[in-house]
Amino acid sequence: MTAAVNLPRRASRSARLRLAAGVAIAALMAMAMPASGQLAGIEEQAVADGSQMVLAGDTVVYDFDRNTVTVVGGVQIEYSGYRVVAQRITYDRSTSRVLASGNVEIVDPDGNRFHAEQIDLTDDFGDGFVTALRVETIDKTYFAAETAERVGGRLTTFNRGVYTACEPCEEKPDRPPLWQIKARKIIWNGETKIVRFEHARFEMFGMPLAYLPFFEVADPTVKRKSGFLMPRIQGGSELGYGLKVPYYFALSPTFDLTVSATGYTQQGFLGEAEWRQKFNNGEYNLRIAGIRQERPEEWSPYTVDANETFRGMVGSKGDFRINPRWSAGWKVLAQTDKNFSHTYDIEEYSDSVHRSEVYLTGLHDRNYFDARGYHFQVQESALTGGRHESQPWVLPSVDYSYTPDRQVAGGELNIDMNMQALHREEGMYSTVTHDGITRGKLQGLEGNSGRLTSEAEWRRSFVTSAGLVVTPILHARADSIFTDYAPSAISEINNFAGPSTEADIKSAYYRSMATAGLEARWPILFSAAGTAHVLEPMAQIFARPDEPYHDRLGIPNEDAQSLVFDATSLFERDKFSGYDRIEGGTRANLGIRYSGTFWNGWTAQGLFGQSYHLAGDNPYASPDLVNVGAYSGLETDVSDYVGLFGVTMPNGISFSTGARFDEKTFDLRRTDIRAGGTVGPVTATVQYAFIEAQPFYGFENDRQEISGQTSIRFHENWRGFASGTYDVQSEAFVKNTFGFAYDDECFTYLMSFSQERPVGGERTNSFAFAISLRTLGDFGSGSGQLTGE
Repeated sequence: MTAAVNLPRRASRSARLRLAAGVAIAALMAMAMPASGQLAGIEEQAVADGSQMVLAGDTVVYDFDRNTVTVVGGVQIEYSGYRVVAQRITYDRSTSRVLASGNVEIVDPDGNRFHAEQIDLTDDFGDGFVTALRVETIDKTYFAAETAERVGGRLTTFNRGVYTACEPCEEKPDRPPLWQIKARKIIWNGETKIVRFEHARFEMFGMPLAYLPFFEVADPTVKRKSGFLMPRIQGGSELGYGLKVPYYFALSPTFDLTVSATGYTQQGFLGEAEWRQKFNNGEYNLRIAGIRQERPEEWSPYTVDANETFRGMVGSKGDFRINPRWSAGWKVLAQTDKNFSHTYDIEEYSDSVHRSEVYLTGLHDRNYFDARGYHFQVQESALTGGRHESQPWVLPSVDYSYTPDRQVAGGELNIDMNMQALHREEGMYSTVTHDGITRGKLQGLEGNSGRLTSEAEWRRSFVTSAGLVVTPILHARADSIFTDYAPSAISEINNFAGPSTEADIKSAYYRSMATAGLEARWPILFSAAGTAHVLEPMAQIFARPDEPYHDRLGIPNEDAQSLVFDATSLFERDKFSGYDRIEGGTRANLGIRYSGTFWNGWTAQGLFGQSYHLAGDNPYASPDLVNVGAYSGLETDVSDYVGLFGVTMPNGISFSTGARFDEKTFDLRRTDIRAGGTVGPVTATVQYAFIEAQPFYGFENDRQEISGQTSIRFHENWRGFASGTYDVQSEAFVKNTFGFAYDDECFTYLMSFSQERPVGGERTNSFAFAISLRTLGDFGSGSGQLTGE
């Protein structure tokens, strides 16, 4: 006996209809997405009391003889975020099987789409069969199979399956994707969470490139799974070429281990291991590496690399959030020699200068605290000498800044503190001779030294009715310095002082500085149709006593060795770069600032000015252990002129320049010119830098350099790129790189060639390539290096 009921296009039916629809949803999900890990509860959810389902179809057929319920004709079911579309859905209550047919489509709550011609499944999801399965996930991955079969509620087999992360071509949907993996069988094990590909081949543009009898990967529900990772090509030159093969151990949800072996054709096997562990408030890792070099003679005999056989390293990095305001961490490196991690390109530790440090940092509103101990490790090949042994241990360096929330005397008060303690096992000393005059340069003094600095600054701005902004400034500072120099350092200081400068070596120094300053700015607005210009004359004056110990040598200069006087530092109260030097004497700074906007969208800004030493001894002309004031443009009572100017266009092109000019002849002393932007498919930047010779600062000749980089996208997915640095003085390229790349939504390929040739040094050529297959992984090489003249 059969009864047919015509349905309106949207209707709510009885529990039997909810059961049929719910089972249909669950069944298709069980077959199409077996890795969901949530199948056991779908049927129960589908028929849960109080759940609401919307059913649309032409006819419901009750076949009492066959004990089936069938919904026929444009069936649409919406339930609990799922949507099912089919031409026909039948539930057989006698055999407990559900059959959906006719362009079956299901969309899950996440937006993933599943298509099939027919699905036949038992209602306990233990056994079933699907034909013409296609899956489109929300993250743009695609899967298809001619048929799929589920047996025993555990194993699901996809016959003649295809997987890719490339979107199909809209114009030619039958065209093969850029890459895809085809397999005769894909077997998913629901218990072990393993997907096995049998007789698989990797294709690009529809052409097979690789074949594997079988391979296994974790299913999509497994975030971490033990197994081999993508190999990587390493090395070149003295190392020989090598292949790095990593293996990943998923030991716990919170910690794991990765070990890898790299076989080099000339140096043997390099072993590496990395342990990682996460906590609720942070994470850390521990990395070790080691090798027994088979052919160290490949390197020059006067290098560290050639004189070591057993080499290795231990490194660790940690970052922890103590609370919302405080964080702490470390990054440390210990190795058997000073160049191992750089030579073998150990991840996170291969920089030519590595900074090992431990830190504690706090930040709240405008208040800041930072304490850290650190040590610079220069990774260099020189067997003896070099910079490595000369680097200090800084134990510790502390910075603290406090700005009260409330105004003090109507203005803003800022309090800063800095503490620094250093230990040097070896000094950094050099001498320079120019025009028959020899001067020393003591960049680091062997022994121990430390300094504690406290300072406070108050400022308040007043605006007159005419728009003049007047800001009084008060500043006070006190330093306590201790030294414990080695005898060699004391001898170097005495030799540096000579007959014209007194050496004053003590175990402790105390110095202070009080400054009263006044700043005046008068911004004047000029406007016309569509344009606006602001000219702002600006003047400062700072009155203070001379710098303590300005005419005597003994106080170390560790953190104020770099001094660049330009437009950005013109209106600084103290133009030294660190705390070890103090600006003293009375000084005035004068300049004019400009900014403008134009009707066509252009903007411009500029600054030009000069500084004047009015009274007292000029600290930039005072003797210094590293000659820091020499050639700075501030060593004379009237400084060099400094200026900057920049323009930005609405199309993204920009230009900027900064320069310093001699105060008498207006000769160029220093400049930096930059331009860049994007025009159509071309993106380019170019920079020119010039610094006049600074013989007693260690630079005998002028330095001129032109550098640039560009990228040209000559196709939607193809681009070429190049960069280079040209040394004008030596008339040679010191570094250049060029290459090309392809990138789309599922595939990236890059190949590049680089060449470095330091002035007077050996040329190094490097080749590199990288391939990235979305969802599968990355494969590529480090820099394969070849050296030559």
